[in-house]
Amino acid sequence: MEISDTTDKSYGHIPVLFNEVMESFSVLGDSDCRLIDGTLGRAGHAAGLLKRHPNMKLLGIDRDGEALAKSSERLSFAGDRVKLVHGVFSRLDEIAAEHDFVPVDGVLLDLGVSSPQIDDGRRGFSWREDGPLDMRMDKSSELTASRVLNRCSESELADIFYRYGEVRQSRALAAEVVRRRSERPLSMTSELVEICDRVLGKARKGELPRPTLVFQALRIAVNDELGELERGLNAALKVLKNGGILAVISFHSLEDRMVKNFFRDKSKDCICPPQLPICVCNHHRELEVLTKKPLIASAAELAENRRAGCAKLRTARICKK
Repeated sequence: MEISDTTDKSYGHIPVLFNEVMESFSVLGDSDCRLIDGTLGRAGHAAGLLKRHPNMKLLGIDRDGEALAKSSERLSFAGDRVKLVHGVFSRLDEIAAEHDFVPVDGVLLDLGVSSPQIDDGRRGFSWREDGPLDMRMDKSSELTASRVLNRCSESELADIFYRYGEVRQSRALAAEVVRRRSERPLSMTSELVEICDRVLGKARKGELPRPTLVFQALRIAVNDELGELERGLNAALKVLKNGGILAVISFHSLEDRMVKNFFRDKSKDCICPPQLPICVCNHHRELEVLTKKPLIASAAELAENRRAGCAKLRTARICKK
């Protein structure tokens, strides 16, 4: 099977785990179904799903206005089967209600930052491209990476670097950031890279380049990505009908751990502490986990798209009582 029938490079993005996502929603068949893509991006997955399910209607949500403009063009073939909304997926239940799009048969969340965002130096997501310390997925947001670096206290910066990037030398890095900004405000990605090189040193063979996790940490903080994910997962449960499919693609351990734990907890009938002799929580399972282990990219996909190497797909089916 070919990796993707929607990898038109004119849209600047190859959707990861394309075949696996298509298979995850294959149970929807030719029915009149509804699907929410809460992180539409350049609509690679959405285009594939709409083509394979001719009776599917899609609500696409993204906080990046530029991505929505591109996806509108890409999905034009589907006509009025598509509704696109500028917003955050943590509000997907509210957005769906506002557009009379409930209940739904599927929800797809493809987390993290997209290739077009990474490759555009003006967005500030990549340490490999010099550009402004921005990192906003939504350009209308006021909080930028520069504001975080220049205004947070030393202890707050250390916490961000450690919690979201798992940077071991987070305190030393935060101290150097504070020292440097006292000379002049930090505004460019190259300045942060220089600080990382000075404090963290060069990566050993086989390790991630030192700035990678620092940039990840800042990006997560600027966009409240983990908070968005927690709210988004709960919102998905509110709109999915019984038997509906929830599919989530994550790209780093913090996201994957959150999805894994959410699926685990929502698939239990009892969440009481094990020392209690009887159940007092009155909790009933809402999910059936379909992927005991996350699905990862095949060798064929990795040969075409190295960025798929970090992607993990977990799926679950709604089973409300």
